[in-house]
Amino acid sequence: MKVILLEDVKNHGVKGDVVDVSPGYARNYLFPRNLAVEANKKNMAQLKERKKVEAKRMEQELKEAKELAKKLEGIKVALKAKSGEKGKLFGSITSKEIAEALEKQHGIKLDRRKIVLDEPIKTLGEIELDVKVYPEVTAKLKVSVEAE
Repeated sequence: MKVILLEDVKNHGVKGDVVDVSPGYARNYLFPRNLAVEANKKNMAQLKERKKVEAKRMEQELKEAKELAKKLEGIKVALKAKSGEKGKLFGSITSKEIAEALEKQHGIKLDRRKIVLDEPIKTLGEIELDVKVYPEVTAKLKVSVEAE
């Protein structure tokens, strides 16, 4: 019996897959738990429409991510921190502080987890960081750390 999975089902597939299962498994397990529906013409048409809408949404998100990446390429974020001799900071600058400064200085709201920072910044100077805007879209962001 062919069914359309409404949720991820272990050993059978992920949401939206059309899989072949035994009629008893479908009737007694999948249907009562709302994990799947029968793969008839009506449900297949709904699935096709849902996939089309999802593809359109993903395309729109990718377009917005590319626009954001273009904005970030030309931006420089300036941060001030207390430092000691030889340009070493007291403490460090984290991705959270960079995201807050980016929003305050340029009005661009960005999740701190998208800023790729292997380790916190502990020295004065200018650093170029990667920002993962979308899975296949990355941008470079310049961060300037100055003495307070």
